[in-house]
Amino acid sequence: METWRFETVERDGDTVGDVAYRRIRSHIIHGKLMPGEKLKLDRMKEIYGASVTTLREILNRLAVEELVTAEGQRGFRVSTVSAGELRELAVLRGLLESHALRAAIAQGDIEWEASVVAAHYKLSVAERALIAGDPAVVDRWVACDWGFHNATIAACDQPILLRSYASIFDRFARYHQLALDFRGQGVVEDHVRLRDLVIGRDADAAVALLTRHIDSGVAHLLASGRFT
Repeated sequence: METWRFETVERDGDTVGDVAYRRIRSHIIHGKLMPGEKLKLDRMKEIYGASVTTLREILNRLAVEELVTAEGQRGFRVSTVSAGELRELAVLRGLLESHALRAAIAQGDIEWEASVVAAHYKLSVAERALIAGDPAVVDRWVACDWGFHNATIAACDQPILLRSYASIFDRFARYHQLALDFRGQGVVEDHVRLRDLVIGRDADAAVALLTRHIDSGVAHLLASGRFT
């Protein structure tokens, strides 16, 4: 499980560029760099401690991930958001995650089951804090939500699919962060049921629940009025 995916702290062996890449990417996903915002290299050099050359390489990489838009000689901007893109991301996430979930349920071993339970426990702690009214844990919830959903499909043994899924999940999670509106007890109950269905190896019911879970998330986000 990629527990580090949303972390920005420096790890052993990291270069300045590695750390800057993760920080910029995290700031985009978490809405600290807003949709359409101009990314000024001189300012970013001060904030992220990387050279202009390194920053250009990072922003081009993020452009490939569609988190940044390259504007030729005019530089870079944070990618915009829209209701249409949200719906398309939801469809792609559903297709990839459903396929991977069926494969993981068919192939996963006891260690995989244990990782799903552990990931859900971490997620449940963050969810309880959010329901209690602590907005400071939103970033942690996003990381834990990723950790749980990724854990459920990690045993699918399809690395290309998993990489594609991770990229789509990042962009989908960005909408949740921009809306900053947790769905509450309903999503908590979805996660509990999904955990139990996965451990119980009920692929059809798990996929059906996952589909409803994603669809209700999209409806909730669109109802926030933040995306047109």
